[in-house]
Amino acid sequence: MAMNIKNERVHELAREAARRAGTTQTSVLEAALEQYLEVLRAEDGTSGAAVKLARARDIVHQMRSDMTDEQRSGIRHDLEAMYDEDGLPA
Repeated sequence: MAMNIKNERVHELAREAARRAGTTQTSVLEAALEQYLEVLRAEDGTSGAAVKLARARDIVHQMRSDMTDEQRSGIRHDLEAMYDEDGLPA
């Protein structure tokens, strides 16, 4: 598959990046585009990290909604017992 880029500045950037990375222009363009897309996905909430964070938040929300006040109190008590007044492990 071929791509015809008619922008000398883009060619210069690709050559320099490839030279500095010790790889091909295609490889550096691929890496740059992947990084750029990851930024865009993070901005619109569709990145791998954003999706994982949303799933984790859903799990925490589900756990909280399933817990009784007694269970919450017990967990709070257990966590407080794990640390001293300075916040260090007991």
